[in-house]
Amino acid sequence: MDSLATLARAPRRAFTLVELLTVIAIIAILASLLFPVFARAKAAAKKTQCISNLRQIGDSISLYMSDSDGIFPHAVDASDKYDPQIWAQFPDNMAQIPYMPLLQDVLQPYLNNREVFHCPSDTGTSILDSHFPDPFVSSPSMFKTFGSSYFFRTEIAFRATSDSSFQLPAETNVLFDGAGHWHGDGRGLRSDDDGQTVFDLLHGYRYDCLFGDMHVKSLTFDQLQQAWGTKL
Repeated sequence: MDSLATLARAPRRAFTLVELLTVIAIIAILASLLFPVFARAKAAAKKTQCISNLRQIGDSISLYMSDSDGIFPHAVDASDKYDPQIWAQFPDNMAQIPYMPLLQDVLQPYLNNREVFHCPSDTGTSILDSHFPDPFVSSPSMFKTFGSSYFFRTEIAFRATSDSSFQLPAETNVLFDGAGHWHGDGRGLRSDDDGQTVFDLLHGYRYDCLFGDMHVKSLTFDQLQQAWGTKL
């Protein structure tokens, strides 16, 4: 009993300030190492989902074409519909836009799921990457604003292109992310950016892209421009 009483009366040792600061410093170091790993893993998961979305949309395009004599959907994307001035140099094409449906609406019978058009990395836009400084404001996301995170190579629709008429289907872009900063480095473009800033930002961007043979690949800005240069 005496020994128990002695133990009960013994003072309990607390952490010193130095020990507490040491523990906090260790936790901070571990956090600084782990948070970027978690962030990269999260970004990779979103990219994987985006690629899956594009593959599903590609399947729906193939189903549509099988019902339409092999012709791609006669449809537009949000940039065509809500900023038709991007086609000002092609007045015949521009004149068709008011009478053309959005691609996501045309493909719904083959998907029955509008969420497939939502890239999980979609944080919206201020400027069209390929038409700086044309404003294209979407918030909190392009999907929430316009119903799709993806842009269509609408030239395909204007030409009533068939699955057999592509010269280089594996090199021809069909559908792709509406903004390159979603999967790339850096922020989105702003109207007050100078030329060097625009150049630097664009060359850190990446775009998940569906090609004419229905494969999907992640592209740099330059690679996407090269795909745009592929003749139909």
